[in-house]
Amino acid sequence: MTKANSKPEPTDPAASASDTNVPLIVDLDGTLTSSDTLHEALLRLIARDPARLFKVVTWLKDGKAAFKANVVNETDLDITVLPFRQEVLDLIERARADGRQVFLVSASHQKQVDEVANHLCKFDEAVGSDGVRNLGGTAKAEWLVDRFGAQGFDYVGDSAADLKVWPNAREAICVGATASVRSKLAASHTNITELDSALFPSATFQVYLKGMRPHQWLKNLLVFVPMLAAHNFSAFWPTLFAFLSFCMAASSIYMINDMLDLEIDRRHPRKCKRPFASGAIPVKSGVILSLALLIAALALGLFAQLAFLLVLAGYVLLTFAYSLVLKRKLMIDIWTLGALYTIRIIAGGAATGIPLSEWLLAFSMFVFLSLAAVKRQSELADLKRRGLEESDGRGYRVSDLPILLGVVLSAGYCSVLILALYVSSATSTGLYSEPRLFWLVCPLLLYWISRATIISYRGEMDDDPIVFALKDRVSQVVFGLATLLIILSANI
Repeated sequence: MTKANSKPEPTDPAASASDTNVPLIVDLDGTLTSSDTLHEALLRLIARDPARLFKVVTWLKDGKAAFKANVVNETDLDITVLPFRQEVLDLIERARADGRQVFLVSASHQKQVDEVANHLCKFDEAVGSDGVRNLGGTAKAEWLVDRFGAQGFDYVGDSAADLKVWPNAREAICVGATASVRSKLAASHTNITELDSALFPSATFQVYLKGMRPHQWLKNLLVFVPMLAAHNFSAFWPTLFAFLSFCMAASSIYMINDMLDLEIDRRHPRKCKRPFASGAIPVKSGVILSLALLIAALALGLFAQLAFLLVLAGYVLLTFAYSLVLKRKLMIDIWTLGALYTIRIIAGGAATGIPLSEWLLAFSMFVFLSLAAVKRQSELADLKRRGLEESDGRGYRVSDLPILLGVVLSAGYCSVLILALYVSSATSTGLYSEPRLFWLVCPLLLYWISRATIISYRGEMDDDPIVFALKDRVSQVVFGLATLLIILSANI
């Protein structure tokens, strides 16, 4: 990286925007990239070693600059996959074409600023915070005025902290700023340029809703299974509150998991479009929303029985353990995913006080283990198609595909066997007047498991079998027929 050694002369405020003596100053976090490098480095540090969280808290006492230095020095954030704003890159290219100097000046730590500058190769100099000075807000404004003179530079920023800098710039250029920041900037500056941020639009309700993954809420319909299996429809309302509670908790965990997997998702051809990986939702906003959703989940859980709150707490703890540690453990990750499905059924029983039969628990254990293995098999098949050998952030290799195939089929077929034995047992006699109709669900389930396994093995299935089943017409017909057979066979 080439750095400028001479100090540019301050320019006349009336000079034209194309004046080659006026340098262009570009901020990093939220401006050049839609993300925040400190927040991402902190998340990566916690994701790699959750126990370090306690040590991270102790760094806060040393001040902001020292805190940034400690976090950055303990992580190896991959700068190359950051979501850079194309409109800012284009602005930089135009400035360079006009012969202007371009500087990257950020409150981020110098190590990260240098890495970004070296990766892009577009800056004459890159300056950031060190372990003593935090180059943000007023400190940045003072540094720029001292270096280039008042009104002697054009500044590109995005945040409330940049409101301290823009009044000292000849031209204030903002990108990705909130309505509040834009309003305050308009009140303090007359020469303003707003860059179009089509790639990273302001996070709207729809964007946040997408980040919550509402399509995954269908999994939470499992809490209705105890009520339906027992034909006890008087338990509808507590079950409904349990369902809503699980939806909020699941969304909270999904958002946390996405934030911990930022780098992995950005290397994936489809997952890179998720709101957090793409930069559409800032990490800071994601943390706040995930905590709010978790609180909402606990509040909704109060409408169910106390036992439900205990099961919900167990679900949250297990999902946290999965996100931080267990998802990287060979086979343990699959068992954990299967258990999280089964916990939803247990939660339905806890919310209503309906006892769960051994048949139901045994069936759920095997069928959900099969679905979890299908999910991992799909990911490995996708890696094979892309020419990769190992999963990023997981404990699997493409060569493990035959083993996972065995897990999918054996667990899936065992679940069908358990269902067939249940239908033939005396336990089902009091609940189903026509058990022979219910028995026909078994060949339908055998067919669906076999077909889904083949499609997954070919790499033609979405990462999640639930998403696949929602979109697949054959799956819709199979489960529609199965539901009809169960209704016709029941004593309702």
